[in-house]
Amino acid sequence: MRQVAIRLENVSRAYPGGIRALDGVSLHIEQGEWVAVMGPSGSGKTTLLNLLDGLDKPTEGRLLVFGTDLARLDADEAATFRRERVGLVFQQFHFVPYLTALENVMLAQYYHSMVDKKQAYGILDRLGMADRSHCLPSQLSGGEQQRVCIARALVNEPQMILADEPTGNLDETNEEEVMKIFRELHFEGKTILVVTHNPDIGRMTERQIFLNHGKIVAPLSMMDGKSERRWQGNFS
Repeated sequence: MRQVAIRLENVSRAYPGGIRALDGVSLHIEQGEWVAVMGPSGSGKTTLLNLLDGLDKPTEGRLLVFGTDLARLDADEAATFRRERVGLVFQQFHFVPYLTALENVMLAQYYHSMVDKKQAYGILDRLGMADRSHCLPSQLSGGEQQRVCIARALVNEPQMILADEPTGNLDETNEEEVMKIFRELHFEGKTILVVTHNPDIGRMTERQIFLNHGKIVAPLSMMDGKSERRWQGNFS
């Protein structure tokens, strides 16, 4: 039986004006589990990721990630936690435009207090980007940039991958290539959370978590076909 990697106990995140991005969420995710976080725009998906990587803190409740109570960390401790435990994959790539693909991956190593060019190149090679490692981000296609983004997330060997709409800007071919990478990472035992609006992406994962108005709700596909189509039509 796998151990619990992520534990949320009645977690809420409220903002001024009475807005509750998350509202009493309780959730367990096991080590090595691949989970899709789904729901309409404004349902709390990105807020959940921001809590899990320590960029934000819950207003109420208890949040443990690999046994660490993230709410108790100060800013420096949270930054260290992200560097050492979490790999982040974004829809927007956030590259340094004047650095090559290899240098952008090595930059993640630098913030981890070590630089290993051979290791960084090896990660790019694994993702089919060795022959493009010398290119600037502007010289890469969208799919190539996403693979560099994944390489940057993996280079420090994190325990958990958090991906926010990682295929949102990709065509079907590149989407398939990126999801193939996530499948391989899952088989290797990485704990992966993917925020997606795409039901096809969601169905590739072990489990789907559906959020609506900050709460976990039952998957509508378990109810009836009309409900599933209505839910999918509200994704954005």
